[in-house]
Amino acid sequence: MRLGLALGYWGRGPDPRDLELARQAEELGYHSVWTAESWGSDAFTALTWIAAHTSRIRLGTAVAQMAARTPTATAMHALTLDHLSGGRMLLGLGLSGPQVVEGWYGRPFPASPLTLTREYVDVVRQVLRRAAPVRLEGRYHTHPYAGPDGTGTGKPLKPITHPLRPDLPVLLGAEGPKNVAQTARIADGWLPLYWSPTRAAAWDSALAEAPPGFLVAPMAQARICDDVAEGLLPVKAMLGFYVGGMGHARRNFHADLMARMGYGEAAERIGALFAAGRREEAVRAVPDAFADEISLVGPRERVAERLALWRSGPVTDLLVTAADPRTLRVLAELNE
Repeated sequence: MRLGLALGYWGRGPDPRDLELARQAEELGYHSVWTAESWGSDAFTALTWIAAHTSRIRLGTAVAQMAARTPTATAMHALTLDHLSGGRMLLGLGLSGPQVVEGWYGRPFPASPLTLTREYVDVVRQVLRRAAPVRLEGRYHTHPYAGPDGTGTGKPLKPITHPLRPDLPVLLGAEGPKNVAQTARIADGWLPLYWSPTRAAAWDSALAEAPPGFLVAPMAQARICDDVAEGLLPVKAMLGFYVGGMGHARRNFHADLMARMGYGEAAERIGALFAAGRREEAVRAVPDAFADEISLVGPRERVAERLALWRSGPVTDLLVTAADPRTLRVLAELNE
């Protein structure tokens, strides 16, 4: 199991620690570093900055949001950064949810998310292969465009720039069983949101069609500390925000996933508290047991035991969120 560093997206501004953490991760032998986007900083610009200051570590988006760009634009970003970095790019894509797609990007959330994802990946693959001009007659993506408001003069095109790697890895962030099963069929890897090493068998059927070499790369917050309860507070804060604030009462993929993992009542309470503006209470309502099983928190010996659980399943790459160099170093030592 390889280690990656997940930096996430910026908050109010860029985190001055990110570049140094990426450099330290490279020195420690981490395989990859990953950036994200929500409705602020974008994933590709920050990753390009890191690429310019490193030489070996792989560069991933976890995730770049599909609603943010057309699939051809996303493929352009990926092939450009792959060239500039000497073939280090890993393209992680995610659909996001209705709140972000409609509220931030100003476009309708698809009635068939699986169809949109399949078409999106198809176009990205066509661009990267550059075997022929891009063509697709899809429900959500059509190349050339053939809608009633078009000019009818669109021309099938392939990229002017020859991609460095036609098989540049494409990974998908997916939560529901059907979405994960499709990911195993059409992508090179899966980026799980909440991964519990004690529940890995629950995904066996969804991953049944995954090809050899398929990547399973979950994220986990990590912290080497003496007080487990204190160390879990950032994990609970993240869960409180995602489950309570990153969806709608009628449709919340994060809450649905938490419910499938056996914490349905807690998910409902978190959502209700967050909606009522009682955010601190929403964070406290996150069960310690849930936060603990999806993270690596505690003294070195405890983390070592739990890390062995992560290695025992299908995980190929553990993407660690850790703000301190000590935790990165200890994890590298334990994973040798």
